[in-house]
Amino acid sequence: MNAVSDWAARGRKTRAGAEPIHTGEEAGSAAPPVPLDDIIIEKTFEPEVCGRAVKVGDYVRYHYIGTFPDGKKFDSSYDRGSTYNVFVGKKQLIAGMDKALVGMCVNQRSLVKIPPQLAYGKGGYGDIIPADSILHFDVLLLDVWNPEDGVQSTTYLTPPTCVRKVEVSDYVRYHYNGTLLDGTLFDSSHTRLRTYDTYVGIGWLIAGMDQGLLGMCVGERRIITMPPSLGYGENGDGSDIPGQASLVFDVVLLDLHNPRDSIAVTNQVLPEPCPRKSATGDFVRYHYNGSLLDGTFFDSSYSRNHTYDTYVGKGYVIAGMDEALIGVCMGERLTITIPPHLAYGEEGTGSKIPGSAVLVFDVHIIDFHNPSDTTVMTVIHKPEECEKITKNGDFVKYHYNASLMDGSHIDSTHNYGKTYNIVLGANQVVPGMEEGLKDMCVGEKRHLVIPPHLGYGEGADEVPGSAVLVFDVELVEVEEGLPEGYMFIWNDDVSPDLFTEMDVDLDQQVEASEFTNYIMRQVTEGRGRLAPGFDPYRIIDNMFSNQDRNGDGKITESEFRLKADEATHDEL
Repeated sequence: MNAVSDWAARGRKTRAGAEPIHTGEEAGSAAPPVPLDDIIIEKTFEPEVCGRAVKVGDYVRYHYIGTFPDGKKFDSSYDRGSTYNVFVGKKQLIAGMDKALVGMCVNQRSLVKIPPQLAYGKGGYGDIIPADSILHFDVLLLDVWNPEDGVQSTTYLTPPTCVRKVEVSDYVRYHYNGTLLDGTLFDSSHTRLRTYDTYVGIGWLIAGMDQGLLGMCVGERRIITMPPSLGYGENGDGSDIPGQASLVFDVVLLDLHNPRDSIAVTNQVLPEPCPRKSATGDFVRYHYNGSLLDGTFFDSSYSRNHTYDTYVGKGYVIAGMDEALIGVCMGERLTITIPPHLAYGEEGTGSKIPGSAVLVFDVHIIDFHNPSDTTVMTVIHKPEECEKITKNGDFVKYHYNASLMDGSHIDSTHNYGKTYNIVLGANQVVPGMEEGLKDMCVGEKRHLVIPPHLGYGEGADEVPGSAVLVFDVELVEVEEGLPEGYMFIWNDDVSPDLFTEMDVDLDQQVEASEFTNYIMRQVTEGRGRLAPGFDPYRIIDNMFSNQDRNGDGKITESEFRLKADEATHDEL
């Protein structure tokens, strides 16, 4: 800036610019003072680093105390509560001060002794500075800049990777410490525990910060120094930033996006093969680690030891995740970067996700299915000869290895050294397994993929909720079942004296023990068969109860009927 503040102009008019040499009358001494040929500078404090030294034409802000050689004070900027602000080398100061300020560093403190010929000379300055006075100034330089200065940016920490840099119209989140050039802190986002969030390059910031943020990477730390013309100018901010002050911002960039951004998918690891990709309406199970763009962790499904399970394309998750989860493969790993307008927006979630935050999710797709899915059966091996195939009612014995879609082991019959035995169609296994075991030959091997609604649904002891199951099955043995609706059949013709044969004690009624012994004898001698895979005595008890129509624990001849005579019972 070329203009100076009104205060500074008044200060130059009223301020005493030199310290007179005491004569005998003023000092009360007859001894004449020692004359000075030039200024004398005694450095009383030097900063360790001098980032910049004053040159002719620079504008400076400094504090001073002006005294005579006897120590008597004649002026002080401290007393006025404001620095003295002036251009150097442009004859706006007494010649000795103009000369003394050249080469000074910010925060340097010097005692400057100025002879009268470089101060107020023989004329003095009113009643304040006598003629021919040597002046002493205790000077502390606080600020220096030049009208030609622009923004100076110095990066002192560069992130290992930088996939994107700040451009005009980007929205950024950053922390900063703001100081004057002498190190005086005037503001800090850290003390407010909240980032400063703003658009860049569209006039929402002071001009110097608008320029200084351009080109930064997320994670970068940068010192941005700006002259007052690109800061708060002649008047400062009216509070902590004085007029004509250079500003220094120590900035760390935490986040960066543009309102035009869409999701970005990177670091994809695709499984081979990928027979199916997720589609709208699918139910997906996945693990994730969630972080902000600067790496700050905010959530993880792994820490809960449970996948995140949701329908996709239905608005059940944030828009960016909804979009990214469509078209993925089971087992795929990917990194999803989601801008805030497709995530939690300006408000964030409160404590963990700040407003306007870009989110990064490292995702592992465990499995997915659709409610319309059926069991997918793949024949791995089929024997050349297959005399019989399985059907409902058959008692089957098979081995299996069970896992989840990501390969996580669940169970195996081989661990127990025996087959798993069930009656097909009796609801003894999940519906998907029932379906997968039908029409199978002994010795055949199948690979079954069972969706959760045909498996364990919302979960079982060792199976997570909504999990797709994988079974590798080998059929070992089949015992043919009975016709549908029968629990016992005759292999030979039925005796016409069936009731009499059961009534061993000839008391015209059949007790439970007589009935049980008779049926078991028919089975043992091969004249009859019970349905395989069930407890034979429970079947016989059920048969007896069906015949004992009045429930008195005995069957009379009038109660006794064959199944052929009455189709509503599953007994004889």
